[in-house]
Amino acid sequence: MKEAKGVVLKNLTKKFLTQDGKEVVAVDNINLEVNPGEFITLLGPSGCGKTTTLRMIAGFETPSSGEILIGNQIVDNLTPDKRDTALVFQNYALFPHMDVYNNVAYGLKIQKKSKSEVSERVNKILDLMKMEDMIYRVPSQMSGGQQQRVSLARALVMEPGVLLFDEPLSNLDAKLRLHMRYEIRKIQQKVGITSIYVTHDQEEAMSLSDKVVVMNKGIIEQIGTPQEIYQKPINEFVANFIGAANILDAEIIEYNEGIVKINIYDKEYTVNVDKVYEARQKVRILVRPEGITIDKDDFDALVTKSVYMGDNQEYEVDFNGKIVQINNHNPFGKKTYKENEILKFGFDERSIHIF
Repeated sequence: MKEAKGVVLKNLTKKFLTQDGKEVVAVDNINLEVNPGEFITLLGPSGCGKTTTLRMIAGFETPSSGEILIGNQIVDNLTPDKRDTALVFQNYALFPHMDVYNNVAYGLKIQKKSKSEVSERVNKILDLMKMEDMIYRVPSQMSGGQQQRVSLARALVMEPGVLLFDEPLSNLDAKLRLHMRYEIRKIQQKVGITSIYVTHDQEEAMSLSDKVVVMNKGIIEQIGTPQEIYQKPINEFVANFIGAANILDAEIIEYNEGIVKINIYDKEYTVNVDKVYEARQKVRILVRPEGITIDKDDFDALVTKSVYMGDNQEYEVDFNGKIVQINNHNPFGKKTYKENEILKFGFDERSIHIF
């Protein structure tokens, strides 16, 4: 594979006109830098602008304003075939009458590569994908996961500087999605190709990415590693979109050199922080369900939901009129609370994040 390329988006905007003449801003002045060899995911709800952003990078949509650079070259006016990108589609987009070899070889043949080069590159990529034994199968003879691997092989064989993914796993069942996540990440790391991946699936984004770009209503809310996005979301939208979130009211008692004492429903906790707070300042806090400790005498709450999930016992409790979610990991040998029972709990101080 040739050297991976970086991608830079500068003040990128895309506006559409609706049928009744109204202007809709799908992507609103976003800036993003993707380093060579990095795997980043554009994550957000439907209509947030993530797919439009990907289509602009690929060349299928023209920006209303701003610039797109691939490998330090401005590509705004280049057609998709001139951008040194390859796209892995959601629906595989394989030729039904062609076998695996010819589906993968198709792009190289269009480029009029020699027969020997086509054979060498196709066989090399099929070996990488561990698909040598499927070379003569047509799509109807393959599972969804196998077809998706062919689609990925067809993109990789072109040796693009940047690989783009448009929700490639959304048509697969849950178990196969987990397997394909691992396969995609393993191959991407082995090849070292720059990858930009679009999904609305939070777990998919967390498991695949070096960085996650959370989008909402055409803007970027936060960019960070999966750990940063999950543990230190910048606002309540990101907190609620990434995993289950308990968001509660609290008050600062005092601040002293990166440490605050905080009052949460008349219980005092000590939290490490990275900004200055004022005494008696009202704040909102995030505590993830796994950051709550059961059988701690800080609070009492009524269990409104209790579900056994194998490695977890998941609870919802009524706490001062708020529904709080609790995830009790590894419940073997532990007391299990049923609906309408009183459960005692407290917060792990390390898990408290102040917005």
